[in-house]
Amino acid sequence: MAGVYWYDGQWSSEEPKIIGPMDHCFWLGSVIFDGARSITGWAPDLEKHCARAVRSARVMGMKPTKTPEEIEALCREGIRRMGPEATLYIRPMFFIRRGLGASRPDPDSTDFLLALYEAPIPAWAGFSAVLAPFRRPATDMAPTDAKAACLYPNGARATAWAVERGAEMAVLCDALGHVAEFAASNIWLVKDGVVVTPAANHTFLAGITRSRVLGLLRADGMTVEERAVRPEELDTADEIFSTGNYAKVQPCNAMNGRALPVGPVATRARELYWSWMQSQPKVVSEAQAAE
Repeated sequence: MAGVYWYDGQWSSEEPKIIGPMDHCFWLGSVIFDGARSITGWAPDLEKHCARAVRSARVMGMKPTKTPEEIEALCREGIRRMGPEATLYIRPMFFIRRGLGASRPDPDSTDFLLALYEAPIPAWAGFSAVLAPFRRPATDMAPTDAKAACLYPNGARATAWAVERGAEMAVLCDALGHVAEFAASNIWLVKDGVVVTPAANHTFLAGITRSRVLGLLRADGMTVEERAVRPEELDTADEIFSTGNYAKVQPCNAMNGRALPVGPVATRARELYWSWMQSQPKVVSEAQAAE
């Protein structure tokens, strides 16, 4: 895929080869990343994604080598290099080079990489899901307040489990048995006109897109509840949909084998998000890209 990469003061159109088998991040997973988007020049909530990358690094015991403002400036430059019509995934990453002793990461070896690459927004087609038997860890079990790479294999195995059973996506519960999220995005349901999403409880990443959509729906006059969600509520919901940076808003068209409509709330949430995004100034215009 076409992309640009920044590492150690240099831009490249080739993926930099930067780690080896003795690097701490390679064998013990001391990596955080964030995921932002640029969509034909708009980069919604870019500054929040850059700030979260720095917070995640600190949660993981790293010493961030870039400020949020420096990361945002690099992101803007990368977007300019890719052009005003590109739709991109933007991935700033901090990682640890060395360990102290057998496994403890050395904060002073924190390094930084930025990747921007073409990634179309998934089609508005919906996806099927099933409740998986895997749980999201509690905050005393894993660094759940960071967007840490080490958390993602748990969601990946849940998705693999779901695919083996004919679905496309998994739903995970938290340690107490309440619904937490889809394997890689936040979950919403609608019942009798009330919109519900699990309350942020530090077992899942309460996403930046989730927060944006929540505010937009409330401003649009909808009743939105953040609360504990029981798994059986998924079987009686009128609508289910997801929010996340990669796909923004996507409808769930089947849950646990039960067909679901692409409903009016999910459709409205998508419309509101796109309208809000397009009301913001573009990060890069055609004139800026040509400079």
